Amino acid sequence: MPADELSQTELAARVVTAPVAAAGLIAGFGVAMATGSRPLGGLVLAGCGLTCIAVWLRRDGRRTTAWLTVAGLIAFALSHLLGLVIGAWPAVVVVSAATAGLCWRVSDSRRPGKSARRGAVGSPGTALHSDRPGSRA
Repeated sequence: MPADELSQTELAARVVTAPVAAAGLIAGFGVAMATGSRPLGGLVLAGCGLTCIAVWLRRDGRRTTAWLTVAGLIAFALSHLLGLVIGAWPAVVVVSAATAGLCWRVSDSRRPGKSARRGAVGSPGTALHSDRPGSRA
């Protein structure tokens, strides 16, 4: 194997799944609406979901994978209920954002080899502005 090729484990460590999960929900719904074929939209959603599952299994283990998979399925179901209240597209956007945030928090932000910028908002060990000495909040 050439030195510039990544192993599957190294590749899984680098993949950010939050945008993949969100794109699966949004694109799956968009394809279903544009084509009138819910099964085709489901294939798009399933493809993105299976991609995330493969990465999580390699990087985070079974427990995290199961937790995030269930959360994604719940988000999918909630989008249908929320759609009755706020409309289909807004519901899909809301659950996609929530799913992406959860994926980032539980898996992506903990990627091995991830270089967290010191002082970046949300990076581990970074105090919020109001927690810093001398701040007025």
